[in-house]
Amino acid sequence: MRQIRTEPLTAEAFAPFGQVLEAAGDFRLINAGLCRRHHDRARLDFGADTGGQAGISVFQAQPRALPYDFDLIERHPEGSQAFVPLSSEPFLVIVSPDPQAVPRAFLTNGAQGINLARGTWHGVLTPLAAPGLFAVVDRIGPTPNLEEHRFSEAWRVIRG
Repeated sequence: MRQIRTEPLTAEAFAPFGQVLEAAGDFRLINAGLCRRHHDRARLDFGADTGGQAGISVFQAQPRALPYDFDLIERHPEGSQAFVPLSSEPFLVIVSPDPQAVPRAFLTNGAQGINLARGTWHGVLTPLAAPGLFAVVDRIGPTPNLEEHRFSEAWRVIRG
């Protein structure tokens, strides 16, 4: 079985696939100086050209464990997709530039979310602990927005 190792999720490493959502870097104080606003952290794309609009859903996914085997990736060609965890548990983010490339596996630190750019190939939602609850901000629209690819041989993700 082919293997890939997890790597820490950083904005620089994840940039080809989207944005990391975290309270880091520049901010401005709001609420009488009691709150740091890390402003405009994601390039949201809801496929307005295809009749899409923004939607917020709540996903509850079953936790998995490392090592983790997968043979399926997917992409959403008509809009971005943001995952914001509703707990402080790390989760696994699998992405790939295309189905022929070696995927990458990022491990969040428990205080990060992600925004996948429109058309980015990625693995399914993979929490590593319960409750596996996420707010998902993505395109809601009248046309299909999902393409899937199954690898002929599974990949195994091991801890880096």
